[in-house]
Amino acid sequence: MTKERFRRDRKRLAIGAAGILGVLAFAPAPVGAVTIATVPVAALSAGEPGDTNDGESPRVRGAEDGAPPGRPATDPSPLPAFPPFPSPTLPRPAPSPPAASTAPAPSPAPTATPTASPAPAPAPGFGAYLHYSPRGITDMAAFSRWLGGREVTVGHTYLPGDVWQNIEGAPTWLADWAAWYKAEPGRTLVLNVPMLERTEARVPDAMVARELRRGAAGAYDGHFERLARRLVGLGVKDAVLVVGWEMNGTTYTHRCGPDPRAWRTYWARIARVMNGVEGAGFRFDFTPTRGRDATPWTECYPGDDVVDIVGMDSYDQPYGTDFDRQISEPYGLQAQVDFAAKHGKAISYPEWGLFKNGDNAEYMRRMIRWMDAHPPLYQTISDYCPHGVWQCRMNQRATAVYRQAFKAGGGLPAEDAGEKEQAPMRDCRPVRLGGWLEERLGGRLCVRFNW
Repeated sequence: MTKERFRRDRKRLAIGAAGILGVLAFAPAPVGAVTIATVPVAALSAGEPGDTNDGESPRVRGAEDGAPPGRPATDPSPLPAFPPFPSPTLPRPAPSPPAASTAPAPSPAPTATPTASPAPAPAPGFGAYLHYSPRGITDMAAFSRWLGGREVTVGHTYLPGDVWQNIEGAPTWLADWAAWYKAEPGRTLVLNVPMLERTEARVPDAMVARELRRGAAGAYDGHFERLARRLVGLGVKDAVLVVGWEMNGTTYTHRCGPDPRAWRTYWARIARVMNGVEGAGFRFDFTPTRGRDATPWTECYPGDDVVDIVGMDSYDQPYGTDFDRQISEPYGLQAQVDFAAKHGKAISYPEWGLFKNGDNAEYMRRMIRWMDAHPPLYQTISDYCPHGVWQCRMNQRATAVYRQAFKAGGGLPAEDAGEKEQAPMRDCRPVRLGGWLEERLGGRLCVRFNW
């Protein structure tokens, strides 16, 4: 999320909260009631240690600190995530030999040539989006200690989408991420790449369509060739590039809806131009947001010849939606897995985390189990408020589930019936008042309309 957008959203929230409270103050009693949600919000102050458990405590940060450039924080699709956190996967068992028959064999059977057991699938890449700048790299060590020494194998950052120069890889901190990637074998760098400048400028659809057609015709090839040369020169020739993410929504200028055909052609052209640079072997990740959103994401798919990974940004939203619905909804989690299998592609979760349903331990438990059952190439939780765990202390219950599941030597705990989340009340809408006020209230206001 950009700073300007964060301030704008915060102002709207403050005005909206004041308006709701004002209406309630003058409304007759039967109209509604205001209650404090049971989700606890830890009281904390900037700079003080906030975690008495073993491991390192993060600095207290607001959404403005952690959001990546060119990414909104409170729109339909949540903010970015960071290095993927792998779900442990077990090796496939070797096939059992056929049971011996009790009847005598007429003649000795020829000796079967032993077959090698299939190699176990590699564990998913593990990480968390902590910050787009070098601070995100520095914090990985503390994040690892918080998880009992769990190795972070995936770094995730975003290119700013304000001007073409930044999309070409101008930010100096790209070299810091490249250095992290090269420091240890087995690491993966995930880089989100906008397709058009003015990524969050609310460009009208007609102008977006025109820009997509220009890109499809090759007008912007030079920008992506320069980015590819920059990455190859830094020694990151096989990075995972999440190009034009969440194209099925309306947040970004690189959205697909205004001209899906031009979008597909343009995306494929970017992939070919970048991998056409000598030494390049980038992996391209097609990542919509979960659900139908503004455009069915299958209409934007650019083709098997240019896509390596079918990703999905999947946050706990909208309000009141349980995890079963997140799996089964049109263009949801199951649709992603089925589509990827049909096209022979790996899956990924570049962004995921908490959102509209607050500190939802059940979502956290179910999402981790989903990734264990359907192992992604990598997965990266968006670790800043309201989505995260280590850097967002308002989500204490979900954080406990996450930490137990991903810490070194840990594992997902059995579900505790006494800890299970209650389904959100359908006639109660939470009011986000901002972290400062929520901390002092000990929860979030929930407005019920009973007429």
